[in-house]
Amino acid sequence: MSSEEITVVHLMRHGEVHNPDGVLYGRRPGYHLSDLGRKMADRVAEHLAERDITRVVSSPLERAQETATPIAGAHNLELATDERLIEAANVFEGKTFGVGDGALKKPGNWKYLTNPFRPSWGEPYIEQVVRMMAALGAARDAARGHEAVAVSHQLPIWIVRSFAERRRLWHDPRKRQCTLASLTSFTFHGDKIISVGYSEPARDLVPSHLLAGAKPVKGKTKAFGA
Repeated sequence: MSSEEITVVHLMRHGEVHNPDGVLYGRRPGYHLSDLGRKMADRVAEHLAERDITRVVSSPLERAQETATPIAGAHNLELATDERLIEAANVFEGKTFGVGDGALKKPGNWKYLTNPFRPSWGEPYIEQVVRMMAALGAARDAARGHEAVAVSHQLPIWIVRSFAERRRLWHDPRKRQCTLASLTSFTFHGDKIISVGYSEPARDLVPSHLLAGAKPVKGKTKAFGA
């Protein structure tokens, strides 16, 4: 393979999930796309239909698999799975974690909030970087000279983008630029990342309180890192 090849890997966040109880579902199984989430997935599949995509891979979680399926179908590709694309582990899985929620008011949870730089409540940021860079590299290698789509989750995508753009890894979750069904696109020249782009093909379908930088709204829980 020529070292001069240009390869693009699109890291895609899954679409909206059916989550009426507003829990932080994390790595828990059984969370599927909502009807709106399926529309988001179809919209991105249409957006990418004319692109030179030769590889589609996904996190093993249902919501990511369901998001990737129409993209793989549009290109007559078999959907692959990469465990390294999975959501970040979080001790608050299964709890509601939004405006007015009591999870952070319980003293038993305070021990998990001692170090926002690691972070102390979940998978260390640097471990997310290591696995996500490996997943990016595998997708790149499988699509050399073409394009790949890898469906993952908000926090791992944001962390690996921050690493690639040489930003600090600790951050305000409300300011992640990684909206539902968005594409964070890494362009490689050979094995080297030469640019990172971002787009939101389904932005008009995303509820306003779930857009990057939106202020929390009482009664509309935002599951960070989903």
